Amino acid sequence: MTMTTDIVIIGGGPAGLQAALSIGRVHRQAVLLDDGSYRNARVTHMHNVIGQDGTPPPTLRAAARAELAAYPTVEVRDVRATTVTPRPDGTYAVTLAAGEDLVARAVILATGVRDELPQVDGLQDLWGGRAAQCPFCHAHEFAGGRFGILGTGPAAHLTALLEPVAGSLVLLPLEGDPAGAPVRAVRDTGGGVDVTLADGSTEHVDVLFLRPELHQGAPFAAQLGLARNDSGAIRVDELQRTSLHGVMAAGDLAHVPALPMPMQSVVMAMAAGQVAASAAVMSLIGPRP
Repeated sequence: MTMTTDIVIIGGGPAGLQAALSIGRVHRQAVLLDDGSYRNARVTHMHNVIGQDGTPPPTLRAAARAELAAYPTVEVRDVRATTVTPRPDGTYAVTLAAGEDLVARAVILATGVRDELPQVDGLQDLWGGRAAQCPFCHAHEFAGGRFGILGTGPAAHLTALLEPVAGSLVLLPLEGDPAGAPVRAVRDTGGGVDVTLADGSTEHVDVLFLRPELHQGAPFAAQLGLARNDSGAIRVDELQRTSLHGVMAAGDLAHVPALPMPMQSVVMAMAAGQVAASAAVMSLIGPRP
């Protein structure tokens, strides 16, 4: 079975939800596809979001869906998209896991990124709690404590950001770093993190900060042959337009070439979703300027 719509939005996080709201506000047809995968799924409370500071991410998503229900041109489906394929007439076929195709005149990719963490025993269990990557989103709650910076690569940048918040900072090398005994394992003690080093010594910190490697959270950029930045994120212009006409990308999976990496926050994802929605609607009206 094939269904047609104006715009398909793939991804049900902040970027996709905001895009859907913006499109609904001008009465364009949109289908939002949400497979239930979220980068911040392990985070109990989101921060640095004005009016929502400390709100659990599922609460925000539920509120957004309730608001979208007021817009009859927007449909939300809990289903996974598997492929996005350009059609000869300039539209796109979005194939769902169940085999159905949606044909749309424009597509907004909002599928986020996947974090690849260093190979440290126990680190995955701490991720989103006592191990994080964003000082703006995560540091204040541990203010005055002992902060560990995992890896020498991001040390200078993270140190400069965290010094006003932390009571003290300790650099914890990873395997392959030039100096010091690398971290072998980390364990949440309930009141902090015990860090075991390769020489058998231990450190205790309240929270760990690190910079994970980022990978596309979905295969669509590769399927469509979209231009990428050196970071691996999709290259977009100031209107969130990709290298392929009719395809926009919003959230931490994309950024403009002037930036070294995505701006990774809920607020920035929402802003990008709104801009992408505007660009998608404009693509329905006339040719790309």
